[in-house]
Amino acid sequence: MPTLLQTAPMSESDSSRPSLVFAYYVTGHGFGHATRVVEVVRHLISSGHRVHVVSAAPEFVFTTEIHSPNLFIRNVLLDSGSVQSDALTVDRRASLEKYCEIAVEPRDSILATEVEWLKSIRANLVVSDVVPIACRAAANAGIRSVCVTNFSWDFIYAEYVMVAGHHHQSIVWQIAEDYSHCEFLIRLPGHCPMPAFHDVIDIPLVVRPLHKSRDEVRRELGVPDNVKLLIFNFGGQPTGWKLKEEYLPAGWICLYYQGGVEMIRRDLLAGCWAPYLERAVTLKPCYDGGIDGGEVAAKILQDTAMGKKRSKLNISGARRLQDAIILGFQLQRAPGRDLSVPEWYQVTGDEAGTPLADQTQKSSKFVEGFEILHGDHHGLIDTVSFLDSLATLAKIGGHHQEREHLAAAALFNWEEDIVVTRAPGRLDVMGGIADYSGSLVLLMPTREACHAAVQRNHPSKQKLWKHAEARHHSRDTPILEIVSFGSELSNRGPTFDMDLSDFMEEDGKPISYEKAYHYFSKDPSQKWAAYVAGTILVLMREMNVRFEYSISILVSSTVPEGKGVSSSASVEVATMSAIAAAHGLEISPRDVALLCQKVENYVVGAPCGVMDQMASACGEANKLLAMICQPAEILGLVEIPSHVRFWGIDSGIRHSVGGSDYGSVRIGAFIGKTMIRSFASSETNSGEAEEESSELVEYDASLDYLCNLSPHRFQALYASKLPQSITGEEFMETYGDHGDSVTTIDRKGTYHIMAPTKHPIYENFRVQAFKALLTATPSEEQVIGLGELMYQCHNSYSACGLGSDGTDRLVRLVQKMEKLKHSKTENGTLYGAKITGGGSGGTVCVIGRSSLRSSEQILEIQRKYKEATGFMPYVFEGSSPGAGKFGYLKIRKNSAPPST
Repeated sequence: MPTLLQTAPMSESDSSRPSLVFAYYVTGHGFGHATRVVEVVRHLISSGHRVHVVSAAPEFVFTTEIHSPNLFIRNVLLDSGSVQSDALTVDRRASLEKYCEIAVEPRDSILATEVEWLKSIRANLVVSDVVPIACRAAANAGIRSVCVTNFSWDFIYAEYVMVAGHHHQSIVWQIAEDYSHCEFLIRLPGHCPMPAFHDVIDIPLVVRPLHKSRDEVRRELGVPDNVKLLIFNFGGQPTGWKLKEEYLPAGWICLYYQGGVEMIRRDLLAGCWAPYLERAVTLKPCYDGGIDGGEVAAKILQDTAMGKKRSKLNISGARRLQDAIILGFQLQRAPGRDLSVPEWYQVTGDEAGTPLADQTQKSSKFVEGFEILHGDHHGLIDTVSFLDSLATLAKIGGHHQEREHLAAAALFNWEEDIVVTRAPGRLDVMGGIADYSGSLVLLMPTREACHAAVQRNHPSKQKLWKHAEARHHSRDTPILEIVSFGSELSNRGPTFDMDLSDFMEEDGKPISYEKAYHYFSKDPSQKWAAYVAGTILVLMREMNVRFEYSISILVSSTVPEGKGVSSSASVEVATMSAIAAAHGLEISPRDVALLCQKVENYVVGAPCGVMDQMASACGEANKLLAMICQPAEILGLVEIPSHVRFWGIDSGIRHSVGGSDYGSVRIGAFIGKTMIRSFASSETNSGEAEEESSELVEYDASLDYLCNLSPHRFQALYASKLPQSITGEEFMETYGDHGDSVTTIDRKGTYHIMAPTKHPIYENFRVQAFKALLTATPSEEQVIGLGELMYQCHNSYSACGLGSDGTDRLVRLVQKMEKLKHSKTENGTLYGAKITGGGSGGTVCVIGRSSLRSSEQILEIQRKYKEATGFMPYVFEGSSPGAGKFGYLKIRKNSAPPST
């Protein structure tokens, strides 16, 4: 481990040395970098040196503190930091795109300009905090360079790459390569892994000295001694909020509101501040190191500029390898991302003293860390891996790098029982959005799944996170704590906690779904918790369950979000199943699915049908779940013939059933049904219906699901009467309610009617034909017919307005493969494709022969799609059992050490 450097202060003799020239590059992201640079620069100038500051930060940040002719400011933007949409939210994709615009595209021009400028000022040393290209420019100019920081942009951007896509990964490598030209790193406290730097010197905190006493500040601000003072600031980010008096405890005032105890975003936005502030005044400083980092850094920089060489004593070997592994892990966490580490970034096992093969060996199976008291992991690799991760968390405790793992390690009482469940995502083979109109649907559970670990504890034994502890003055109130792994992939908070009493009204009854919806909508970064915590409220309301114990939940999913493969349903089903098992509730898989649909419809507020939850709860591996959604009648399981295989290919366009397009199409279908019933009712009442068809018309007048109307009757009797579109106001004035409890008509909105009404009627027929064909005698005509039905379904989605450029491109690539000369040989081929789920992006389902040639064609489509769009699509292949088939595991930490 690197040691903290102690050095003598800069003495009078230092000032007698030759005047040196420093080029100090400072990132313009926020004022934090600039304000600490001021302290280092102040010491350099006080020793008689000249400092040229290159930064996009405002000039006054430097000149307010330093009044010297030896300070030169050059306002240049060379990096962009993070782009924030508001004070709390980073737009990761925009951050990477902005960096490309500023530092990647004009890179050659920047380097030429900086090299010329560095030579013109005759710089003795380039210092960076922490502008990447400055290090490369120094190397090109033949000048030594040093970085002074506690984090680097390659580490920060590695997280952003997971959201923005694989094609942005080169940015991280270029930034790290730039840093590698730096001679060494002067590392500040609170640092993150930074393997790009070959040598490190640790120094104390860099802080500016006090200019006024506490009493002087209070007098100037007019704050009495008996008043507690809150300083509230987001580094210059405007919030647009109004501070309410009730946010603060009695006797407090807020000086700035534009930190300290960690406050969760939900409480911050909801104004639940008092417990945190009361907790804050009880804390004592925990940092016992020096605070003269500015002087120490200046002394090192001066010595280096004068030619002093340093031997590599610090960050080589195992420590650098550990940092590299962590950064590499960040860059390859998301499934489907390939990792390509440049040669310069590699650290050999010999240098670390541990062969890389041994590293893998040491992180092998930890299943033996737990005793399985109930259930079977069924040999599922992802379940074994999840158990491994739990054992690792139990072993390391709080000694982990990532915040979500720190929170998870402190979540459970590891000596007590933990319940583990598993629920897969689903690939919508046929049926899709016709589910809410009562269609037959065919669904395949994916190989990817969500695991949930749940533990119930008496409130007095519940382990509390620090901010939750600050909120609780007694330990007799049951609380809920949730950790969600993979939060960094979707810009959400990794943890959530609440008092379970928040789900109760004063009269002892559960709160309404409407109140719950607004409760989880307060903080966008924690709205995800509605999918998990909402299962508890639904059990309270629908099954009259009362939760008197605290509940800890860890959710870990490999079902990619926003891909149209029902990541939300897998989370809901896994959580509901785990909570039920932990509390001794016996709920059938079908009922679990129906309860989970209520979570999504009423707590989350997404108007989905029930097919997603049914597939996740009731599906079986390598079979299609056949279900009539009226509301959820399972017909059985359809074996996938051995000669047929299904794949899913992600378009990279995020899908959401909460999106306006899906909701509008759903409303259009329900409006269409209401109109058809009205047309049929009018014909019946007028007596115009012929005698032989009067019963059928009467049936249509009470039509419960659109899919119960046959295509030929729709075409013959009602298609010509339906308008292409109608405004919400026109419909409501004529017909009143549209009969859908989970969507609301906007009076000012305009809704397409014909296509959304026609789609489920014809789709139901297509799915019935697909199911019959699938079980027919194997033949070339069979698979051609199956493919054609999928193409028809895709075109119908597009007619409804639920297509997208990405999914259309993938379908066209499949069609192109189908037309190849060798496509009808025994080598196999692809036969059809369609958009899935709610549409408007997401995943395309592909059907083909089960053969090596088909797999090769899928990979070829993946490659061609990346060439055209820059996005490497994730491919779903394989299947796994639903939550009902998996059951649940009850595990307890095994005190005996695992065998080796």
